[in-house]
Amino acid sequence: MEISRKNLRDEVLERIKYVKTCVMARELCLLVRTNRAVLTPKDVEDVCRYISNLCKEEGCSEPSALCVKAANAVGSADEEKYLELCAQSCVKCGEAKRPLPKKDAYVA
Repeated sequence: MEISRKNLRDEVLERIKYVKTCVMARELCLLVRTNRAVLTPKDVEDVCRYISNLCKEEGCSEPSALCVKAANAVGSADEEKYLELCAQSCVKCGEAKRPLPKKDAYVA
């Protein structure tokens, strides 16, 4: 009984970490991309760097690097490059680890 509880605890903690990093990064990215008309370039740059740190924390180096490049492109006034890098990062983030739901989860 104690082993299954420990395994379930590990799974829950892993899902919490996933939500704190991956889900948060994707939601923030979506918010910035859909509302960039009302955000200043500095706002976008700050959020992109924050997203990059979330990706790095989860071990996703490629999306993290793309977010940094997107943040740098915002400052250069090259909106097309920024949007392309941001889109690439979102695609890579979507391909990254996503925990599979447990089919026979026991709820007390």
